[in-house]
Amino acid sequence: MSQNTSTSNDSRPDLDDSINVSFAHSSAAVTSAAARENRNPGTGGEPLSIATFALCAVMLIIAGSVLGNSEGTLFRYGTTIKPDYVRGKPPGMADEVALPPKPMLAVYVKKGQALYSAKCNGCHGADGKGDGVNYPSLAGSSWATGPSERFAQVVINGLQGPTSTGKVFGAGVMPAQGGGMSPQDLAFLLTFVRNSFGNSVGDVITPEMAKAAVDISAKRAKAGSAVTAEELKEHEKELPGDKADPNIMIDPISLKPVAAKK
Repeated sequence: MSQNTSTSNDSRPDLDDSINVSFAHSSAAVTSAAARENRNPGTGGEPLSIATFALCAVMLIIAGSVLGNSEGTLFRYGTTIKPDYVRGKPPGMADEVALPPKPMLAVYVKKGQALYSAKCNGCHGADGKGDGVNYPSLAGSSWATGPSERFAQVVINGLQGPTSTGKVFGAGVMPAQGGGMSPQDLAFLLTFVRNSFGNSVGDVITPEMAKAAVDISAKRAKAGSAVTAEELKEHEKELPGDKADPNIMIDPISLKPVAAKK
């Protein structure tokens, strides 16, 4: 019996009799807990203290007070820039060159083209010929090239029903285009259409004439609605106002006449 017991004990793993297993386990548990509570974030990873934040805030407040002081001169233009100072041009930069004057008709047509592209191109097309089904052609239109007051009323108020050819196009109603346009813009647009797409009236609709067109439109019995072919019979005349010489030379920017050089 005693021999069997000895054999059974010898089959267990070797253990150092001097080790207190219970104490070793309890020590390991305490060491792991301490490591979790006192974890080292690594060099340079320690968070800034509240005192450091407070010190930085105080320094920023003081700096802002000094720089923003109304008595200070750091940001005062008069104390940092010399009196009568004129900014020089960068090296190699040529003097500003004014645009050469051009005939009034050419200037108005060019400016009117940009307005046409924004307001009319979508329906009447870049060539002004429409599509023949929904939108009429402006090229060769007797209303576009005829009395300026009649054409102005179409542009400002839109059109309902038959066009100059007596045809009713699929769109039915041309939307009013006068909204948001100044008399100057209206003058550009009218002049462009009357002198483009093969149209060659050769006249310039001035801002004063365009302003008269707006006033006439406001006095219509059906103001705010599209005009009709029947109503347009009342406007078969030229817009009031002094006509301009289409060949007079003007400044392309200021639009003012340029005196001829002697």
